Amino acid sequence: MWFYLQKALLGDMDVFFVFRSEIVGLLVSSAAIVLSVTACYFLFKPLNRIRDLCDVGFEEQLRLDNYGQTRRQLANEMRRRKKIGDIPPVYPNGWFALCESDDLKNRQVRSVDALGEHFAVFRSAEGIAYVLDAYCPHLGAHLGVGSRVVGDCVECPFHGWQFRGADGQCTSIPYTSGKIPKSARVKSWHCDEVNGFIFVWYHAEQENPSWKVPRIPEIVTRKWIYGGRSEYKVNAHIQEIPENGSDVAHLDCLHGPSLLYGSDLNAAQSGKSDNGWAPFLQHHWKVKWEPNSEEKHVAISSLHHELRLFGRSPFISVDVEAKQMGPGLVCLSFNTSFGKCILFETVTPIEPMIQRVLHRLYAPVFMVGPVAKFVVWGEAVMFERDVAVWNRKTFVSKPMLVAEDRAINLYRRWFQQFYSENSPRFTFQENVSSSW
Repeated sequence: MWFYLQKALLGDMDVFFVFRSEIVGLLVSSAAIVLSVTACYFLFKPLNRIRDLCDVGFEEQLRLDNYGQTRRQLANEMRRRKKIGDIPPVYPNGWFALCESDDLKNRQVRSVDALGEHFAVFRSAEGIAYVLDAYCPHLGAHLGVGSRVVGDCVECPFHGWQFRGADGQCTSIPYTSGKIPKSARVKSWHCDEVNGFIFVWYHAEQENPSWKVPRIPEIVTRKWIYGGRSEYKVNAHIQEIPENGSDVAHLDCLHGPSLLYGSDLNAAQSGKSDNGWAPFLQHHWKVKWEPNSEEKHVAISSLHHELRLFGRSPFISVDVEAKQMGPGLVCLSFNTSFGKCILFETVTPIEPMIQRVLHRLYAPVFMVGPVAKFVVWGEAVMFERDVAVWNRKTFVSKPMLVAEDRAINLYRRWFQQFYSENSPRFTFQENVSSSW
């Protein structure tokens, strides 16, 4: 640039032309760099797809509504009117995710409501996660709100009593010089942190854990990295969600139409879409569901998926092993044309008929980015079609089944092991009194 300036001063060039050209070139280069960085950010940023109760399955109702109701109003009306059916106990025994590991920093406390309980989940200064009953036995203050972590204890915000995470014992009362009663304690829950989640063990008979949450090697060793997530609230009984793995016949019907139709069931079933490619693509599934012979709390679904052009010519295939562990954990291992990845699913009852469902994707570094985003998005679209059905369906305890539905009966018999004598039952008053 100084060279051009010298030339201009000597009269060999038009100085204004030179400066203008240099500035335009600089602006164009800067804009290209900014656009490239922005594009890379959005391409490689993990997808975070969150859907509330009112976000899935109300497209047709909104189109037909003449009273100007919002999605939230329609969802609340649906909850009030839904026929629950003769459902099993609402909180089965097993491990359940209370929160994701990323949500809890060192010396942080969170309030979590699930399984008919109120929990205070906190992480010590050393990074160890603990789960306690939320209410202080002194005067009932909530330990998950306004409290602080001191060492491996949580301190009540009301009077400063401190409770140890490992056993719930009160270790300090700041204004007393007397001995702390041994009865001054809160319940400490069995918990485990693994695979990106903090889990709690729930059992209606107060029994100790009978199995452990398996460590997924690719996750715990960080060989694979986080590639995206989706989160849902579903108005259904917890048993109905993993039952999908044994319901072979619903796959071609509900999940056969192309992903390009999205989660709108009316568009998928009618074949009408703004995307011109949607009618030409179809999904085909082959599924086998069976209990695990070695671990009774485990069942496995083996799926083969093909994306077919005009319903005949397969050009993309995916093999999936869905390993159901207890009532609320599923590990889906994908073997795709682009490589392998894992989708870890948790289902946690936050109310008798409201489930919080989380999916976290882990994949090799070379798959993180557009490929991972596509896997998370594609799984989310298919899952949302199920959500649209679950939100409205009733539970049929004695279904009318044909021979091809035999896996559903096998699944229901297998799931019975997670209920016990004191497993909580649903009451109608609980449903109508809960507001959302």
